[in-house]
Amino acid sequence: MSAGAASLDRLRRIGVIGAGQMGGGIAHVCALGGFDVVLTDINEPALQRGREAIDRNLARQVARGTIREEDKAAALARIRTGLDCALFSDCDMVIEAATEKEDVKREIFKKLTPVLKPQALIATNTSSISITRLASSTDRPGKFIGMHFMNPVPVMSLVELIRGIATDEDTFALTRELALKLGKTPVAAEDFPAFIVNRILLPMINEAVYTLYEGVGSVEAIDTAMKLGANHPMGPLELADFIGLDTCLSVMQVLYEGLADSKYRPCPLLVKYVEAGWLGRKADRGFYDYRGATPIPTR
Repeated sequence: MSAGAASLDRLRRIGVIGAGQMGGGIAHVCALGGFDVVLTDINEPALQRGREAIDRNLARQVARGTIREEDKAAALARIRTGLDCALFSDCDMVIEAATEKEDVKREIFKKLTPVLKPQALIATNTSSISITRLASSTDRPGKFIGMHFMNPVPVMSLVELIRGIATDEDTFALTRELALKLGKTPVAAEDFPAFIVNRILLPMINEAVYTLYEGVGSVEAIDTAMKLGANHPMGPLELADFIGLDTCLSVMQVLYEGLADSKYRPCPLLVKYVEAGWLGRKADRGFYDYRGATPIPTR
C-alpha cells in the first residue's frame, strides 16, 4: 500500500455542511467514492431537496452508463442526513459548503469546532474568501484548508486546494489524496482573493455585464459572440445565471475589497439584478427568464 493510500485510511467518515447545489454534489461524489457521509442543512425541506437532487444526479449517471444501479444504491445508503451539528462528532473531515458569506461561515465554524474530534480536519468550499482568515476563526488553523469544487461537482473534474498561512503540510497532502480518490484533478492555489478560476472567470463575466450595461451588445449577442468567437461552451451571461448572480456579485466584491483595484468594481447592472432578486436559474430569472419552455433574454 502506498503512503498516500495509507494516509487516506484516516478519512472514513466525511461531513458536509449545506445540502444545496455544491454541498449536495460534494456529498454525492464522497459517497460514490466509498466514504460514509453526514450531510446537514438549516432545515428539513433544504435537506429533502438535497437528497432528491443527489438521487436524480446519480440516476443520470446510471442512465449514461458511468455507474451501475448498485453503485447508486450503495452511495445513497452511505449518506446520513440531519440538522444537528453533533452528527459531526465522529467525522474525520468536515467540508463546509454554505452560502458565500464570511459571517455565515464563521458562525458555522463556531458551532462546529466544539463537537469535532481533536484530529478532525476542516475544509471550506469557499470560492473566494481568505482561507487564513476563516481558519483563524477555528481552534485548528493547521487542520484547516480550502477545497474548492467546481459546479456541477459530479461532472467537473477540477478541485482547487488552498493552504492558509497555518495549514499543515499533512493536511494539504491528505486533502490532495482525497481529491484524487474522488476522481478529481487537484490544483494548488495561493490564498489570494478568488484563487485561480474565479480570479480569471468572474472579471470576464463582470466585463460581459458591463458590455450589456453600456449597450455594446444584447444578452443574446454577447453570449453568441463568446460561444462562437472564443469557443466557450456557454456564454458569460448564461454562465452567470448558472452560477447565481448573488454568488458572482459576492466574488467581485471580495476581489474589489481584497485587491483595491478599480478593474474589479462590480457592474451596477449586476448589483441591480441581485437587488431585484433576479439571481439566475435558481430564481427562474436573471439575464434570461427561465419560466417558459425556452430561456428568453431579459434585456
